[in-house]
Amino acid sequence: MKTTPPWNRRAEISRETSETAITVALGLDGEGRADIATGIGFLDHMLTALARHGLFDLKVRAKGDLHIDFHHTTEDVGIVIGQCLRQALGDKRGIRRYGAAVIPMDEALAEAAVDISGRPFLAWSVSFAQPKIGEMDTELFEEFFRALAFNAGITLHVTQKAGTNAHHVAEACFKALARALREAVEPDPRAASAIPSTKGVLEA
Repeated sequence: MKTTPPWNRRAEISRETSETAITVALGLDGEGRADIATGIGFLDHMLTALARHGLFDLKVRAKGDLHIDFHHTTEDVGIVIGQCLRQALGDKRGIRRYGAAVIPMDEALAEAAVDISGRPFLAWSVSFAQPKIGEMDTELFEEFFRALAFNAGITLHVTQKAGTNAHHVAEACFKALARALREAVEPDPRAASAIPSTKGVLEA
């Protein structure tokens, strides 16, 4: 039986710059519904996997300067998803706080570990044998994960344990993030409404 927190863990944020216009709606206690349109096909595919395996309801609309490259759009989508995650979590009462997952994708294996600590950090130990997947530069995945982690205020470690196929490696990383976040944001039935910190507060 699904346990839903008594508070509304949803957020919708829009961000517009001279480079991009992004709107994201995120529900943490969803069913994995994804409605994604960034103009970058492979990023859409990865965000759909993030929603589905995190059981988040995620809607993303992005318009960016794709005629230049995909960097600004990819990074800014990460920024706004991270901001939505931070807002939806509120003061983080009653959550598990920590989450980790190891996900296989054929020959690839990736691990993600999350601490919803309020202290933003990304440790990225992932390498790609190919510079692009379709039209997307593989170096942009690190930019997305960093933008999400720093704007959500989470500590995030992503480690590639195996894999040579760039598509498989990237997908394993996104699915590992999804599962780790799903665990970390989940209400802890033993914690009631306590903040999961000996300090009594998780830094904003």
